[in-house]
Amino acid sequence: MLPWILFGIAAALLLAAVIKLFLMRADLRRLTDQLEKRLSADTNVPLRLATGDRAVRALTASLNRQLDTLREQQLKYLSGDRELKDAVTNISHDLRTPLTAISGYLELLSAEVHSPSAARYLAVIGTRTEQMRQLTEELFRYSLILSADGSSVQESVCVNALLEECIAGYYAVLTQRGIQPEIDLPEQQIFCKCSRTALERVFTNLLHNALKYSSGDLFITASPEGTVRFSNHAAEIDRTHLAHLFDRFYTVESAQHSTGLGLAIAKTVMEQMGGSITAQFEDALLTIEIQLPMQESPQALP
Repeated sequence: MLPWILFGIAAALLLAAVIKLFLMRADLRRLTDQLEKRLSADTNVPLRLATGDRAVRALTASLNRQLDTLREQQLKYLSGDRELKDAVTNISHDLRTPLTAISGYLELLSAEVHSPSAARYLAVIGTRTEQMRQLTEELFRYSLILSADGSSVQESVCVNALLEECIAGYYAVLTQRGIQPEIDLPEQQIFCKCSRTALERVFTNLLHNALKYSSGDLFITASPEGTVRFSNHAAEIDRTHLAHLFDRFYTVESAQHSTGLGLAIAKTVMEQMGGSITAQFEDALLTIEIQLPMQESPQALP
């Protein structure tokens, strides 16, 4: 009789343990779902579980404390990041006016009669002033792009037409530098949903990048799937440079008068549009590839 009683007690304990384990797993699944929603959403709603298990309640309370700390740090970061962006925008904007005035007075001064030494010094000052003006202008544009957070007007853009327009705008300076672009665009019109101004900035920045680094060639291709590639041989670039091409203010020594912001701006704009930009380097051939956010229902041009 006693063995049966012991067996019944053991079976009851085992059943209770199985039920408790089942309930605990269900609690943990609900807790995981709430945690994922909390991390993906901008909310401070705490995690809540109606459970009798003390260990799960303790875990929930600990996670809520950690989430509150994380949100507090995130808010501080966002506030500081916004203040920094505003400061950069204001500083770069304030620098534009005196730099424009300096450039104007240098131009007037250069027209005056002066000695060869003075002419040489003025040329150096003019070059440095132009570099600073260019850097300030790029910094101002970059800060505006960062502050925009992808909120620019979205529209249906014909990639073929816009790319051809940008290439035409750079064709004279490219050929002047001995670069004869080879272009391969599909006959089919490619449409993407984005800001036309933003995409134009990406294309012009990539063309300007080719002007800086090309060894004499430029290949531009596009596919109906929205992949656009800019390729050129670049003798001054290696894999070490490749890892930093999209870093802010990074320049290769051979790139004269470069601000180091062109590709950083292109990367930021592409991410804001929901696309991507990458770089590859094989056999001295540098390829910048962008993937555009494609329009679901392309509309034919009128």
